Amino acid sequence: MMKKVLFVAGARPNFPKIAPLMRAFKGMDSVVTKLVHTGQHYDKVMSDSFFSTLEIPEPDVNFDVRGGSHAQQTAKIMIAFEDYVLDEKPDIVVVVGDVNSTLACGLVAKKCHIPLAHVEAGLRSFDNSMPEEINRILVDRISDLMFVTEQSGLDNLKNEGVDDSKVHFVGNVMIDSLVFALPKIRESNTFSKYNLEKGSYGLITMHRPATVDFKDKLEKYLDFLLETKLDKLVWPIHPRTKNNISKFELEDKLNSIPNLIILEPLEYVDFMNLVINSKVVLTDSGGIQEETSFLDIPCLTFRENTERPVTADIGSNVMVGRNYDLALKVLADLDSGSFKKAEKIPLWDGDAAKRIAKLILDYLEIKD
Repeated sequence: MMKKVLFVAGARPNFPKIAPLMRAFKGMDSVVTKLVHTGQHYDKVMSDSFFSTLEIPEPDVNFDVRGGSHAQQTAKIMIAFEDYVLDEKPDIVVVVGDVNSTLACGLVAKKCHIPLAHVEAGLRSFDNSMPEEINRILVDRISDLMFVTEQSGLDNLKNEGVDDSKVHFVGNVMIDSLVFALPKIRESNTFSKYNLEKGSYGLITMHRPATVDFKDKLEKYLDFLLETKLDKLVWPIHPRTKNNISKFELEDKLNSIPNLIILEPLEYVDFMNLVINSKVVLTDSGGIQEETSFLDIPCLTFRENTERPVTADIGSNVMVGRNYDLALKVLADLDSGSFKKAEKIPLWDGDAAKRIAKLILDYLEIKD
């Protein structure tokens, strides 16, 4: 009997996770796939780029839910998704990551008695002030299948009492997308467009509320950038960060940073072209810790915690928190050639989605 697998995406970080999963099911006579775009975040340039570069099919439905508080957004997605799943009657719902769409659609699936699979299960920052952490914990509590990217995920789920039969160590679908897109990334002219020399510049991403929503913290970060001795700093600046720099009247300090190149947010291929040619990435993001570790690009993460500890344990990521003296020391180590050597992370090999597809098919056969 034909099985229906329903995938959910809602925000930019979801698309590179969904893409390899949908490719893994492509052409299977026994499976029909459906893609739900909740519209939690929507930018036409960004979305079009992901869909074309990663060969994601057009969504079967887009709820166009955007804006509002966490509660409002989650509620609107749940209402729209319930109507959709009651009509479609999928055999399984697959959610990825930790955004509000992940939680909203996971809750609806379970309340409609539809099996739920969570990709990137078990990741924990142990910081409940992060909305993403709440989403991760709750989705894992109700999932029937949990697909784990790293050893910490296995450890966390075991410590939380999750049945081992539900948990599968499969690798990282974000790396699948990176491997798939690398030829296009290497061909991108972004690197040369800004007259950058390979291995000479720092690439900045900074957008989390813990840093950019407070004037004193954002100002200290700009002070740190002033002290770096990198040839150039390249910053595709997030709208939230840009708005707060203006709100806090920090434009003069920003403009005083030498060799700083401010860019608008970039689509995936162009951004990753800047990553692979950089000397170091300075970030507070999550996924880029994984991508830089796979590429063996030094990464300094300005957070007190990470839900991806393998990137710091054996990858190229260094957690510097708000310790800017430490960050400067790490940059000095990089200059002197004493920066740590990254190791290969188990199962980050570009085949995670294939493993997930097989496990989902096995699960659906067992359900018969």
